Amino acid sequence: MSDNKPLGAQISHMLKDRGVDVIFGIPGVHNQEMYRGIEEAGIRHILARHEQGAGFMADGYARASGKPGVAYVITGPGLCNIMTPMGQAFSDSVSMLVLSSCLDETAARRGQLHQMLDQEAAAGSVCDWSYQANTAEAAYDLIDRAMLEFQTHRPRSKHIQVPIAQLEGLAEPARRRSVGLAEAIGACSADLRPLAAALSAASKPLFVIGGGAAESGADLASVLEACGAA
Repeated sequence: MSDNKPLGAQISHMLKDRGVDVIFGIPGVHNQEMYRGIEEAGIRHILARHEQGAGFMADGYARASGKPGVAYVITGPGLCNIMTPMGQAFSDSVSMLVLSSCLDETAARRGQLHQMLDQEAAAGSVCDWSYQANTAEAAYDLIDRAMLEFQTHRPRSKHIQVPIAQLEGLAEPARRRSVGLAEAIGACSADLRPLAAALSAASKPLFVIGGGAAESGADLASVLEACGAA
């Protein structure tokens, strides 16, 4: 039996496999395929009255849980409405992933529902990066890239848009992950002995800890205590 489903549904299943348990947003005619897989994948959906509210809820969820805040929005005004919290998440180093639909054709057609001059660029002006996925594989790769960067880079908002026809088309499921993305890369192989020696000899060591170390609180606390740092 084939596992093929509409790409919109496959995206929800992939997010569940990557550890996403909650999605915030508002369904509409342009992103309805993204919503078909939410319940099926076992993800909880939080409905907002306005996309800006969905974005700020995703932002708050990310801050409180340490997990990425994920939001689904529609083309055009839906994406524009969530750009304010996207900009705030960018400034405050918050892991927020916004997935939206987009129109299939904008160069040759005018006057379409929710048409914008350049939706991808508009979102890109307030977040870390904004890309369009024209294939299922591209969508999966961009989602994995976002999830990996949330763990290994400075956390910031990101946007992925997928054409409506692609969301409606059948697609194979994304590859499952047996381990976390960061774990799949492997631990840092650098020799830390010189750093340890320098810290041991320092009289007043100062640590500047970024958001990427959010999940290492216990280990960091022991290092700070051993070094006598503030």
